[in-house]
Amino acid sequence: MTELRATPEKSAGFDPFGFAARFAPLIFLIVLMAVFALLEPRFFTSVNLFNVARQVSITGLLAIGMTFVILTAGIDLSIGSLLAFAGLVAAAIAKGGLSDRFTVGDDAIGYGWQLAALGAIAIGLIGGYVQGFAITRFKVPPFVVTLGGMSVFRGAALLFAAGGPISGFDKDFAWWGQGKVFEVPVPVIIFVIAAVLAHIVLSYTRYGRRVYAVGGNPEAARLSGLNVNWIICSVYVIMGFFAGLSAFVLAARLNSAEAVAGTGYELTVIASVVIGGTSLFGGVGTIFGTVIGSLLIGVLINGLVILNVSSYIQQIIIGVIIVLAVAFDTFAKSRRRRA
Repeated sequence: MTELRATPEKSAGFDPFGFAARFAPLIFLIVLMAVFALLEPRFFTSVNLFNVARQVSITGLLAIGMTFVILTAGIDLSIGSLLAFAGLVAAAIAKGGLSDRFTVGDDAIGYGWQLAALGAIAIGLIGGYVQGFAITRFKVPPFVVTLGGMSVFRGAALLFAAGGPISGFDKDFAWWGQGKVFEVPVPVIIFVIAAVLAHIVLSYTRYGRRVYAVGGNPEAARLSGLNVNWIICSVYVIMGFFAGLSAFVLAARLNSAEAVAGTGYELTVIASVVIGGTSLFGGVGTIFGTVIGSLLIGVLINGLVILNVSSYIQQIIIGVIIVLAVAFDTFAKSRRRRA
């Protein structure tokens, strides 16, 4: 007579590592805000907090698009350059065309903020599609394609700008970057709406599930009948859309567009996404995590500025945080495999 033995079950106790892996960015954000509030009382004023939210909204929009890209194990290094080029195109449209782009005052008629916004988004979509097409059609690594795109778009921006900024827009254009709705800055509202919509797309649509599938295992996704190349190309188009939208909002906020806009945004945006828990290996990540990561970077930079910490040291701190976040992600992934 055979003896039946119960198989041991895994303990359902509290897993501190799993808890930290899931909520570490949020916990760190809360602790960071508390520390800055203790060191500098000005940090927790409503004016400063709204200023942080307004600053985060631009890079946050880019980070939402970057989340789609990194979920497929890709990367986009061209976003700052594409933003600059798209912003200049939007500014020129708002001023009435190339011939009137440097006109200051009421002499330029302009084509309205609607066409300016569409122009910026169109440039972003085209730039994103071209890069996505090159990656999928010619099998060039995303790093190489977008590194080239970074140079191409920055050169196009410099050529378009002809050495000078385009500034002085009408109040309707500027409202999208400087206006408020019930004391909440308009860029913050745009960021929140975009984050909610992106969360719905990734979490509750078939397309979102396909993005995760391609990032998790592209070969298995291909064998399942998914058009992997189309999905990869589409995430770069989405990234381009957010680059164009961010360019329009940034130009409206600064009341100016110039060829050097967006310089260094790549580091901040990638840091926001990775710190928020999106894996560089693809297939893992959420929009909520990206929002937390964006806020964390924004709070960190703002707090360091208030404390008069050198901008050079700020870059060092952000770089160290990126390395630690990726190292933590790699360790967490290897731990899940052993479990």
